[in-house]
Amino acid sequence: MESGFVLIIIGVAALFGLWLILYFIPIGLWFSALVSGVRVSLLQLVLMRWRKIPPSIIVNSMIAATKAGLTVYRDDLEAHFLAGGHLKPVINALISADKANIALDFKMATAIDLAGRDVLEAVQMSVNPKVITTKQITAVAKDGIQLIATARVTVRANIKRLVGGAGEETILARVGEGVVSAIGSADSHKNVLENPDVISKVVLAKGLDSGTAFEILSIDIADIDVGKNIGANLQMDQANADKNIAQAKAEERRAMAIAQEQEMKAKAQEARAKVILAEAEIPLAIAESFRSGNLGIMDYYRLQNIQSDTKMRDSISDPGAADKSKDEAGKK
Repeated sequence: MESGFVLIIIGVAALFGLWLILYFIPIGLWFSALVSGVRVSLLQLVLMRWRKIPPSIIVNSMIAATKAGLTVYRDDLEAHFLAGGHLKPVINALISADKANIALDFKMATAIDLAGRDVLEAVQMSVNPKVITTKQITAVAKDGIQLIATARVTVRANIKRLVGGAGEETILARVGEGVVSAIGSADSHKNVLENPDVISKVVLAKGLDSGTAFEILSIDIADIDVGKNIGANLQMDQANADKNIAQAKAEERRAMAIAQEQEMKAKAQEARAKVILAEAEIPLAIAESFRSGNLGIMDYYRLQNIQSDTKMRDSISDPGAADKSKDEAGKK
C-alpha cells in the first residue's frame, strides 16, 4: 500500500518536473522555428523565460516575417516587447506594407506603435483611403442668408508623418473652418447653392493636411441647406434696439419737461404768494396814511374810482376775465 502511494507521488513529481522542463525549455517551439527557417537556440528560449518574455510571441513573429520574406532580428523584437509595444500588429503591418510596396521599415513601425497609433490600421488606410464625414457646418453668406453644409473628406494615412502628426479632429476642424470661410466670402447664398464644388476647390487649395498624419485626397460637399435669414434678424434686432433707445430718450425728455413745468409752477406760486403779501400791506399803508393825515377821504374815493375804471377796461379787453370775476363774485 505504501509502495503504491510512493509510486503515485513519484509519478506526479515526474509529470511536474517534465512540465517544468518543457516550460523553461520549449522544445516544440524550437522545432517549429527550426522547420520554418528561423534560427533560434534553446538557450535563447530559456533566457527569454528568465527575462519574462513569452518565447511564443517572439518566435511566431519571426516565423511570420521570415515566411513573408522580411528580415527581423530577435533582439529588436525583444526590445520592442519590453518597451510595451505590440509585436503582432507591427509584424502584420510590415508584411502588408511590403506587399503594397509602401516604404515602411521596422524602426518606423515600432515608433508608430509606441506613439499610440495603430500601425496596421495606418497601413491599411494608406492602401484603402478613409472617408470622414463632418458634422453640420453653419455659415452665413454676405447677403445674410445662413447655409448649413455637410462635407465628406477622403484622407489617406501618411506613414512618414504618423509620429507627431495631428489626428482626424484637426482635419475636421480645419475643413469646418475652410467651409465657413468659403461660404462667408460668397456674395450671395445662391452662388453657393448653384456651385457647391467651389467650396471644395477653395478649401482643398488651402493645404489643410499640413502637419497632420493624413493626406487629403478630396473634399466633397455632401449636403447643403438654407437656414435662417441672419441679416434680416440682425437688422430687426438693431431696429428694435434703436426704437427702445429713442423711446428711452423721449421719455427722458418728457420727464425733464414735466419737471421743468412743475418747477415753473412752483416759481409762479412763489411769485403769486409774494404779490399777495405785498397786496396785503396796501390796506395797512392806506390806514397808516389816514392816521398820519397824508391821505384824505376824497383821495381814497378817487383811488377806488381808478381801480373800478381799471377793472372795467380789463373786462372789455378780456371777456373771459370778466366772466371769471363774476363767478368769483357769485361764489363770494
